[in-house]
This record gives sequence, structure tokens and C-alpha cells, in this order.
Amino acid sequence: MTLSPRVPELGALELLLAVARLGSVGRAAAELGVSQPTASARIKGMERQIGVPLLERSPRGSRPTEAGRMVVEWARHVLEAAQALDAGIEALRERRDAKLTVIASLTVAEYLMPGWLLALAEASPGTAVTLRTANSADVAGHVLAGDADLGFVEGPSTPSGLAGAVVATDRLVVVVAPGHPWARRRAPLTGPELAATPLVLREPGSGTREVLEAALAPYGGPARPRMELASSTALKAAAMTGAGPVCLSELAVTEELSTRRLVAVPLVEELDLRRPMRAVWPAGHRPGGPARELLVLTRRTSRPAARTPRASARSSGPVRPKTES
Repeated sequence: MTLSPRVPELGALELLLAVARLGSVGRAAAELGVSQPTASARIKGMERQIGVPLLERSPRGSRPTEAGRMVVEWARHVLEAAQALDAGIEALRERRDAKLTVIASLTVAEYLMPGWLLALAEASPGTAVTLRTANSADVAGHVLAGDADLGFVEGPSTPSGLAGAVVATDRLVVVVAPGHPWARRRAPLTGPELAATPLVLREPGSGTREVLEAALAPYGGPARPRMELASSTALKAAAMTGAGPVCLSELAVTEELSTRRLVAVPLVEELDLRRPMRAVWPAGHRPGGPARELLVLTRRTSRPAARTPRASARSSGPVRPKTES
């Protein structure tokens, strides 16, 4: 439906109602926060637009003409409907803003997200959160497609098309069962040794796999995997049953290392397996509402990864978020 060009805008109708109620263009102008000349010009413009005089002006003030009284009554219904529409839109926005959909890589979802979401629940108890998991490559795709308000990935760089902020750091470790020969070695494992050994690895597209491949690229890349598994839990189970050396997040093996169900293999310093963990969102669209609140909370609740044997120590504590594009 296309309205006639003779239909005034809502601001002009609101001014006409104020004049009818207050009996003065000047008082109506003051109430609406405009100057009297501006208000008078707007009334005259509306009269020209409609094609009939709307006000009778006198030294004592202004009052609607007979046609003006009819327009005032119609305008009242229009403004009431507009106010109802405005209230409805605001209610929809509040409902939308109270919902948050997050998609995170498996390591972030399992080992960091519980603490972050607990902090968010304490800060905003009315926010309903939906958490989905995927590997880092799929997280990036879903965020770009608008399937989530905020994503969390692992890896050396921000995925294409996204902006991000580093919210924590992690380090990959190589672990074996206590009976594996590497569990008793004292010399740090070298890059060529690790690259030549078939490992139990995460699937392609995971942040863990991406960081390991980048670290071993100077040595020709990792050997063909002994097997590929889709979760840290599966990797740990494989290592404990003696399937072979496993490379996975330090966050995932804290308990197993402390109870000696798994043993961390020391690595030479040149093997830098640290990795940043990022919150990501579409470039040019800074998170708002609960997504922004969660982003702020990550810096308060991130914790350092557990320390594991290395040729020399490296810092792996959480990092203050730094926005990237």
C-alpha cells in the first residue's frame, strides 16, 4: 500500500496534537523542544500539504478549525498505533538481546567456555545462551554465515572475513602412555623426530592440527597420521591405550598428567606449539549486547594453561584481548 503524498509525517501530527491540547503554537513548540518559528512553519507546511487550514490563530492563541478537529482525531489514532508499533519493536529487540548463540572450537567449548558462561550467567542471569561446537574451520564458516553471534577458534591467525580478539593462549603438548619409550627419554624431542613419527592427530580443519602442521612445516610437515580422531577425549583414550604419541591441548590433559596416566614428552625450544585462542565475528560488525558482555568477561576468567616439561620454560598465561581484523 502506497500512502498519498498528502499524508503528513508523524512529527507534524504530533505537533498538531500538542497545539490542540495546549492552545498555543509557542507552548507546543516548547514542549516538543523546537523553536516557535520552526513549529509555525511546520504547521503551515502541513496545511499546504493537506490542502485545508487546520488552525485558527488569534492573539489569545490557536485552536483547530472544523477540518483541523477532524485531522486531530485521526492523528490521535495514527500516533497511538505508531506508539504501539514502537513498543512492540522495542520488546522484540529486548527478546533478541536476551539471547546469545555461541559457536566454539571443541577445546574452547570443553575447557574454557564453562567458566566464561558461568561468569555471564552471574552478570546477566536473564540471558539465554545456546552453545554449539565445531572445529575451528567450521566455526569460521558458521560465524560468516550469521549462524552465531560470536565464535571462538584456535590457530595462528584470524580467519578470512572475520575480525577477532585474542582472549587466551594455550600450548599443545605431546603425550604418551607411561609404557611408551618416549615416556622415559630425557633428551628433548627434536623437530625432525616429531615430524617423522606417525602421530594420533585431530582431523584436518581443527585448530590443533593447524598449529602442529605450521610448527613442523620447516621439517617437511607431520608424517602421515597413525589415526585421526575428532575430539580431545578420543585422543586421550587412544594415547592411554598405547595407540601412539598424541598431540593435543595442554588444557585437556591436566588431570591425566597429574595422575601419571599420561606422560608429557619434553620438546626442544624451537618447537613452538603455543597458540592463541580468539573470539571472532564478521569484519565490520563489532559485537553488541550479550556477545559484547561475554567478550569482556573472557579476559577476567581466562586462566593460564598448566605447565608441562620443555627444554626451557615459556609463558602461556592469558592475554588481554587485542582486537584484530
